[in-house]
Amino acid sequence: MTTAQQPSAATAEHQAVVDWLVEKVAFYLDVPASGIAPDGKLVEYGLDSVYALALVGDIEDEYDIEVEATLAWDHPTIESIAGLVRELVAGSRADG
Repeated sequence: MTTAQQPSAATAEHQAVVDWLVEKVAFYLDVPASGIAPDGKLVEYGLDSVYALALVGDIEDEYDIEVEATLAWDHPTIESIAGLVRELVAGSRADG
């Protein structure tokens, strides 16, 4: 693979967060991860408030950050949540 074809570290980190989130959502909904599109709206998959709050707790535990309880409504897709998580993690690294 040439340098131009290699994903950047930021892209790889983002994809790792997306993959982790897809696995979590699939687990909560008891569906295969392949059935969850990162750009699909979580509410359309049937993610309810109980699982949305569980996801908040899992994100906080996994990434050692704090997120709002309204995360799944403020950021309705996995792609959007992943962007926020990366931003908050980067901010916590800069502060620490």
